[in-house]
Amino acid sequence: MKNHVKYHIGYYPAPGQMEYTWMKKDHIEKAPAWCSVDLRDGNQALIVPMTLEEKIDYFKLLVDIGFKEIEVGFPAASETEYEFLRKLIEEDLIPDDVTVQVLTQARSHIIEETFEALKGIKRAVVHLYNSTSFAQRQQVFRAGKDEIIEIARHGATMVKQLAAKYPESDFTFEYSPESFTGTEMDFAAEICNVVIDIWKPTPEKKVIINLPATVEMSMPHVFANQVEYMCANLHDRENLIISLHPHNDRGCAVAAAELGILAGGDRIEGTLFGNGERTGNVDIVTLAMNLFSHGVDPQLNFANMPQIVTEYEKFTDLKVNPRQPYAGALVFAAFSGSHQDAIAKGMNWVKEKNPDKWTVPYLPIDPHDVSREYDADVIRINSQSGKGGVAYVLEQNYGFDLPQAMRAEIGYMMKDISDKAHEELSPAGIYEAFAKEYINDFAPIDITHATFSHFSDTKMEDSDSMTVKMRVVIENQVYNLEGKGNGRLDAVANGLRQTGYHFDYKFITYSEHAISADSNSKAAAYVCIEGPDGSKYWGVGTHADIILASVNALVSALNRMNKKIHFVN
Repeated sequence: MKNHVKYHIGYYPAPGQMEYTWMKKDHIEKAPAWCSVDLRDGNQALIVPMTLEEKIDYFKLLVDIGFKEIEVGFPAASETEYEFLRKLIEEDLIPDDVTVQVLTQARSHIIEETFEALKGIKRAVVHLYNSTSFAQRQQVFRAGKDEIIEIARHGATMVKQLAAKYPESDFTFEYSPESFTGTEMDFAAEICNVVIDIWKPTPEKKVIINLPATVEMSMPHVFANQVEYMCANLHDRENLIISLHPHNDRGCAVAAAELGILAGGDRIEGTLFGNGERTGNVDIVTLAMNLFSHGVDPQLNFANMPQIVTEYEKFTDLKVNPRQPYAGALVFAAFSGSHQDAIAKGMNWVKEKNPDKWTVPYLPIDPHDVSREYDADVIRINSQSGKGGVAYVLEQNYGFDLPQAMRAEIGYMMKDISDKAHEELSPAGIYEAFAKEYINDFAPIDITHATFSHFSDTKMEDSDSMTVKMRVVIENQVYNLEGKGNGRLDAVANGLRQTGYHFDYKFITYSEHAISADSNSKAAAYVCIEGPDGSKYWGVGTHADIILASVNALVSALNRMNKKIHFVN
């Protein structure tokens, strides 16, 4: 793309003398303070902003998730936002442990209207901002640095004076050098220090300095360097809360936020699923769940992720991407055969060993921790799937623990069905195809009754024998037969040969187990026989009696062989 030459390095990296100690850290030790800006930054980015009632319901959702700081809007900007704040205050809808935040430009009449809207509030963050970037100064304000500093100075002074007129309210002050990432770092520090010196933070009354990547202009490590520079050059750092407000223009907001926390950030402003102007704000769900996946309590509750997704989509009329980390419909889904096999083995290992730490391949967290189900969400079957996935679905949903030797055949069968239909197979569809092909196939051969007797000669070794009396129907012809053999299936086989049909096969393997999933059947049996052509034929039998289940499995295998060999016309 030849037009790349029209762009230049559009950010202001921190000076090179910094130590950048954040690079030596390999994890975040504790959750930052979270501030949701869904109701302001997120709401203003919607094609149709939320109604007053929707904002109330969304506020309650954020409280339920566990947010202790929620930016509720720009009350001087619109009647709806003003009414929303007043309703929260007058109807006492703000929990005692939650602080609301309001945004105001550094303009006199807007600051005055903001404090008018806050009358009667118990506690609030007043968030003051003005644009500081080179581009804003040059193109929007056409003003020099001194004039921009004066705007901030005036706004900070006015905020402090007006707050003093409301002694019944506990106000925390926040300042943002808006478009921070497009601002020269020494100037960003200078203007923030002017505000800090006016507000005079103390250990009991800290000030929030918010560093917004209003436009994400650099690689994440550069943003972290900028954060560390600011932390090292701001006055009264010990009495400051350094807040980060990353946007996602380069698709790196989560990485920038994480590195920014390592570099000294104490607080994150963001939205659920990253909704915000242009490409969005930083996604707090992903950030919080990243901490969770590393064993750090995020102090937010996303245990019922499907419900949160439903509520979010209802309020915003936006869809959560199916590949959205932790929350998307497909993020735990494995279609690849090798992935499915590893996941199935890992899940069985967890069930067997009950380890202290989660280490299942391909699953960074346990889906149950966000209310997702293994059978419906983890193993998904299509033409790319393998034997392990199909076997897992049949076991988890229907209780059939397929023999290892049978799994490849079933896997290829399902791949072929999916490939021809060009669609994913549901668990019900998989079971239907499996049952139709393998389970209790009673045509043209059917053993309707069987009674077994067991005999042993105590004077002779290897003298165990089994006798069966059975009623057999082949092509509507009834046979009452008796057979004898070393075991029940051998006895049945010897009895069948008395019908005159050419039952030419040999046993390969047999297994059985109780069915533990919800089912009317209590036992399953699997029989594999080898026909005269060398091909192997599987049959599955189910019955309340495990002995009769094994008979049904043999009959099913014989009928499947007959479809190819045609020893019964």
